[in-house]
Amino acid sequence: MLLPRHQDQVPEAGCDEAGRGCLAGPVFAAAVILPPDFHHPLLNDSKRMTETDRDTMREVILREALSCHIARVEAEEIDRINILQASIHAMHLALNGLSLRPGLILVDGNRFKPYPWTPHLTVVQGDAIYASIAAASVLAKTERDRFMRDAHLEFPNYAWDRNKGYPTQEHRDAIRRHGLTPLHRRSFRWDRELPISKD
Repeated sequence: MLLPRHQDQVPEAGCDEAGRGCLAGPVFAAAVILPPDFHHPLLNDSKRMTETDRDTMREVILREALSCHIARVEAEEIDRINILQASIHAMHLALNGLSLRPGLILVDGNRFKPYPWTPHLTVVQGDAIYASIAAASVLAKTERDRFMRDAHLEFPNYAWDRNKGYPTQEHRDAIRRHGLTPLHRRSFRWDRELPISKD
């Protein structure tokens, strides 16, 4: 069961990203401040949820969060500053978009750069521990999946409606046949075996 919060003195924003391990498309991040007593039986680490449950939870989170925002960093910027820095930048952009200032930021993972005037706590596998991080993972994942499904309509050869830009064999074979698109990350090695992570 997810923990509703880390502490109860100040509002907490959970942050997570989606798309770090992909070969194409932006990296997305979300920041979410939930009500202190928020609970929903479907909410979990987005990787452990079905697509249907993620879409259901997306609407619940958007409706019931005290504040939330989704941001992205494009492939060109990822190539320029690297995927780790781009992921952190996307989380900072998501925090910038919140209408309510958090007193503490909970970040999934173990890497983050300080956000101005706000303490943070990095939590490995935090999306399976804290509700606010899980909610951020759902928003980032569903927003990115929607983007890649739309991109598939423009670039149907890469099966992004199925692989969402991850380095599947099908995706790598399509790159070999058709080349790279403007959405591909040119700093990523598409021509070798890569672990397929669903973020």
